[in-house]
Amino acid sequence: MSKYVLEAHGLTKTYTTGPQAVTVWEDINLTVSPGDSVAIVGASGSGKTSLLNVLGGLDTMDGGSVLISGQDIGAMSERERTALRNRDVGFVYQFHHLLPEFTALENVMMPLLLGGMSRAEAAERAEECLSRLRMAERGSHKPSELSGGERQRTAIARALVNRPKLVLMDEPTGNLDQETASEVENLMAELRRSVDTAFITVTHDRELAGRMARVYRLVNRQLESAD
Repeated sequence: MSKYVLEAHGLTKTYTTGPQAVTVWEDINLTVSPGDSVAIVGASGSGKTSLLNVLGGLDTMDGGSVLISGQDIGAMSERERTALRNRDVGFVYQFHHLLPEFTALENVMMPLLLGGMSRAEAAERAEECLSRLRMAERGSHKPSELSGGERQRTAIARALVNRPKLVLMDEPTGNLDQETASEVENLMAELRRSVDTAFITVTHDRELAGRMARVYRLVNRQLESAD
């Protein structure tokens, strides 16, 4: 059993546009332990989001390997990667990606139901998570009936409800007011303490980055320590 939640070795990503091949980043190495917190900062267009997608198995790499909980996701079938992501990984992106036909509560319940939890237990845990983010009274509303900040809080609750081993976050507090952003940060800290959830966060928020245990800068196609 690996002592790391995530291991990335020699990651390289290249995009081809017509005759041109552009290397976004290369030879990226990163290890993340249970309960760890990592911020990745860098200029717009430096490839931070594409790196997050590769780390979570949502996109492919052109070289290197990614292991989550000791399992090489590149050697898995898509079905196996999907099962691993649902069980061990939570995602929060700039755009909430909520399912429009379901209520906020049902959206948050989804990872639990896919994991086999009973509907009653999933609802109870989802309601608790929404309540922590001041969304208890909005659980019966569909995404179209929520504000941008409320949709983002619902997406964060969905990512955290399964108490995953690893959460990947892309500008998680960008659409939130300062009070709610602080509540999200407190919830992250609690999960790190209580269930050893690790967080990798891409952010322009210097205050949020400063609360992470380690800060890296993606610059000149390399991931460099910014501590």
